[in-house]
Amino acid sequence: MNENMELVNQEEVLRHTTAHIMAQAVLRLWPEAKIAIGPVIKNGFYYDFDLDHRFTPEDLQLIEAEMEKIVAEDLPIIREEISNADAVKMFAEQNQDYKLELLEGLDPEVSLYRQGEFVDLCRGPHLESTSKVKFFKLQNIAGAYWRGDSKRPMLQRIYGTAFLNGKALREHLRMLEEAAKRDHRVLGRQLDLFSLQEEGPGFPFFHPKGMVLRNALEEYWREEHRKRGYVEVKTPIMLHEDLWHRSGHWENYRDNMYFSQIDEQNFAIKPMNCPGSMLLYRRKLHSYRDLPIRMAELGLVHRHELSGTLHGLMRVRSFTQDDAHIFMLPSQIQEEMEEVIDFVDAVYKVFGFKYHVELSTKPENAIGDDAIWEEAIEALRIALEAKELDYVVNEGDGAFYGPKIDFHLEDSIGRTWQCGTVQLDFAMPERFDLTYIDEHDQRKRPVMIHRVIYGSLERFIAILTEHFAGAFPTWLAPVQVQVIPVGDGYLEYAEEVAKTLFDGGIRVEVDRRAEKMGKKIREAQLQQIPYMLIVGEKEQEAGEISVRHRREGDLGSQKLETFLVKITEEIAQRENK
Repeated sequence: MNENMELVNQEEVLRHTTAHIMAQAVLRLWPEAKIAIGPVIKNGFYYDFDLDHRFTPEDLQLIEAEMEKIVAEDLPIIREEISNADAVKMFAEQNQDYKLELLEGLDPEVSLYRQGEFVDLCRGPHLESTSKVKFFKLQNIAGAYWRGDSKRPMLQRIYGTAFLNGKALREHLRMLEEAAKRDHRVLGRQLDLFSLQEEGPGFPFFHPKGMVLRNALEEYWREEHRKRGYVEVKTPIMLHEDLWHRSGHWENYRDNMYFSQIDEQNFAIKPMNCPGSMLLYRRKLHSYRDLPIRMAELGLVHRHELSGTLHGLMRVRSFTQDDAHIFMLPSQIQEEMEEVIDFVDAVYKVFGFKYHVELSTKPENAIGDDAIWEEAIEALRIALEAKELDYVVNEGDGAFYGPKIDFHLEDSIGRTWQCGTVQLDFAMPERFDLTYIDEHDQRKRPVMIHRVIYGSLERFIAILTEHFAGAFPTWLAPVQVQVIPVGDGYLEYAEEVAKTLFDGGIRVEVDRRAEKMGKKIREAQLQQIPYMLIVGEKEQEAGEISVRHRREGDLGSQKLETFLVKITEEIAQRENK
């Protein structure tokens, strides 16, 4: 663990230094540019620029070449500490307005880093010389509002990465190349799953095939929840403003919410499902014998995201959370937490995901007193240790109403995605005055768990699309079988085969086009259809089919009944084939 942390710190220093070299290169090529910020991010760095010239991919090559010159110059990188007033004077002379704004919130003494003619406001640390940066690559250009505010200038952001050795850089670039091939936005178009229209930015449209995939995920979700004693509920998409004040979302989440008016009263479109579940619990008096109550909801929520942050299905303004809210006795916390952890584990195994776990603690905007938070955090620790799960502590990143366990999935090319989360909440039951009657006929306060497994159904579909590179397991595939007649004379038999499969519950299509069989097979492969059934004279006479799998190739001739049994078993077992 310490060696890994040391490596991360070395890479952060390297990347921060490389970001400064990139900014220096941009200023050499475009001296009129104004520089903003250049932080380290996961696996890389970026720097924001204000410049009339619009950067192009070709410009990245020019900037890289200039960076190579700066590296070859072996410029010493020197830390300087000066007064804020002197820094203001220096950056004013350079017409660096963004640096002047940053200085407004800083201490009377500030630190700078200088390399040759370039100087930047920075805490550091940095490498001692530009020559220490050897393995880097500029990657892409994007737009970003200054300080994330849509009312402020739109800047140009250049992303790059740097590694301590060439092998690591090559491996990272190879992974990015593979990721580009798996981009769910591209595959979504190719496989006809979903689209995003100009008339609804951030509001996805699901096509018929996308709905098949989505419904398969929802059916699996419902089946697994029924097994574990959950009841499914549905809460309204819009609720009165007063509810969001009571829940705490108004003070902590208002900027991400949409609003409307009904009968001259203010309403909010829900960004989360939990307040609705509170109202459902509160509709009647509960006994301790009723608990735990496990309410599950596939709840449509809306959140205002800046246009520059929208990204396919990964970042949208309208999405469905696979929420659950568990109301329980304090004595049931550990058992329920362990059952939820087991549930999450079982679901991720079905899709072939590995994962790691983080425990997130009290944030600055938390509601509830410290004693309650400590009790909740300790309960999560106990549950994780009881399940013998390794975890890291993510200080201050809990929800405003409670600490949480986050599950980070690892996909087939090694990227990680935060999906599942389990939050323990003592505060919301207090705010909504939720009670139950205990064995002594006394009113007591329940404890609750907020929990998602997919997270956002839309985002999970995006992750699955990239994880499987569009080749969904048979149980998820929008089309599971395509029947391909070798000629028009065998179309009637192909239709009979398809009807038998359809009646057996298989999602099947017939390719009726007057095209060559080879082209039909290639296109079925491109559509990632798991099975192709070729039918011609030999198959028709024998009452058989010639089976072809998208990865395994020709599987030979089979009786249709035999194939139907095999594919039905494969679907029922949810095999990742």
